[in-house]
Amino acid sequence: MASLWYNALMKERRKLPVGIQSFVEIRTENYYYVDKTTFVKKLIEEGKYYFLSRPRRFGKSLFLDTLRQAFLGRRELFEGLYLEESWDWSKKYPVVYISFGAGVHRSVEELQNTFQEIFLEHEKFYQVKLTYPSIKGRFKELIEILVEKCNQKVVVLIDEYDKPILDNIHKPEVAAEIREELKNFYSVLKDADPYLKFCFLTGVTKFSKVSIFSGLNNLKDITIHPEYATICGYTQEEFEKTFADRLEGVDLEEVRRWYNGYSWLGEPVYNPFDILLFLDSREFRPYWFETGTPTFLIKLLTERKFFIPELEHLEVGEELIESFEIESIKPETILFQTGYLTIEKRYEIMPGEAVYLLRFPNVEVRKAFSDHLLNYFLEDLSKKTANKIRMARVLKEGKVSQMMEVFRAFFASIPHDWYRKTELSGYEGFYASIFYCYFAALGLEVRVEDATNQGRLDMAVLFEGRCYLFEFKVVESEAEGKALLQLKEKRYFEKYEGRCKKIFLIGVEFSKRERNIVFFEVEEISQRE
Repeated sequence: MASLWYNALMKERRKLPVGIQSFVEIRTENYYYVDKTTFVKKLIEEGKYYFLSRPRRFGKSLFLDTLRQAFLGRRELFEGLYLEESWDWSKKYPVVYISFGAGVHRSVEELQNTFQEIFLEHEKFYQVKLTYPSIKGRFKELIEILVEKCNQKVVVLIDEYDKPILDNIHKPEVAAEIREELKNFYSVLKDADPYLKFCFLTGVTKFSKVSIFSGLNNLKDITIHPEYATICGYTQEEFEKTFADRLEGVDLEEVRRWYNGYSWLGEPVYNPFDILLFLDSREFRPYWFETGTPTFLIKLLTERKFFIPELEHLEVGEELIESFEIESIKPETILFQTGYLTIEKRYEIMPGEAVYLLRFPNVEVRKAFSDHLLNYFLEDLSKKTANKIRMARVLKEGKVSQMMEVFRAFFASIPHDWYRKTELSGYEGFYASIFYCYFAALGLEVRVEDATNQGRLDMAVLFEGRCYLFEFKVVESEAEGKALLQLKEKRYFEKYEGRCKKIFLIGVEFSKRERNIVFFEVEEISQRE
């Protein structure tokens, strides 16, 4: 988006965190170009109606602004970019630009007010007057008037088309009402086809065509199209080339581990928001994650008794990855579409039957998501922080037996009423998920359901040359010692011999009645010479 990226940042300064503002203001004479204008030309040549889903803060709005400036014929903004010499600047098109990104829509009435404000802005900009009373009618009227006034077909760009729905995802009835209002609005695009030059919609989630875009059968979804995988975000090459003067002394591999890894069946990319803030502070922090914590998602995962460690490698079908519905929210779908999971690979199990392997995109998301999930269980977050610090020291010092007290303290801190509401006290996956989140929140390498020739190991944690192999069991009340016994009998440790300097087998048993650990036994395996 090149100079447009810079100019858009300057224009939108009031909406951005201080970190990005200072980064731009300090360097007002420097331009950091990431040229995405090749995609503009490609889109125009290959189609007319497009839909793109990307997580928040990924540059969707900036790309839409790039499209807008190109169609408005503002050549001066594209100086030195691919599009400068690859676009017919003699033609200028009227652009209807609609964005639902600002503010929160708490009702259909608030959404209708936003529609009216959008129409007023277009009336002022194009010096026209709309007279139809209905919102749907005014939208159609605007398109037809602009064609007549400008003697060119109209470009329609809609940003964050789904945000009014997502604003109310915790209130399904309101969300459904807003969806129907949006469906009515978007239906105008079908009948307006003869008047349209180009149409591009962006959002976070992808609703089915039936529920939102009824009749738009020619809408091309480029969300997981390999040729458009890098339309938003920075590739590794773009990052290193664009910010070369800012990277002295920076551990590029660590930056990649923390912030790269978002993939849509093509080359992985960075979230630009993370990179700009990291380069400003030089500190590894979950910048993107902190702009919107997934409380609703975590509540949904807990209610559905979702096994959190599965998020390391989650297999889903095409129907889960592509369509989001209010009446039947699938955790896997919303986790992917909102950016907490990304595509590792796609393969066919049968002709025409595709399976997607999903995973956390990077250290930032994996670490921050796990940490936030732990917060969800506790009323006193200071106890969780103290326990987390203690666990880090236990691992650093290799005092394995002390792990038990850290975890016992955590489970003891969970309010009794929370168990009553969730009925998770007898669910093995819940306890295993807590262990997983603790280690993942510390940024450690965690392997779950690791396959061996004797079966699957519940969990392996690798840290500074030491391997901690876990087996979990839930018992009625008293310890049975079966967890450690299974670890030894299955000889899961053999897979790790030679990889680690020390291997620890850890059997953990939880009491359904006590809702805590009743057995925690550690045995170190002697390595064979």
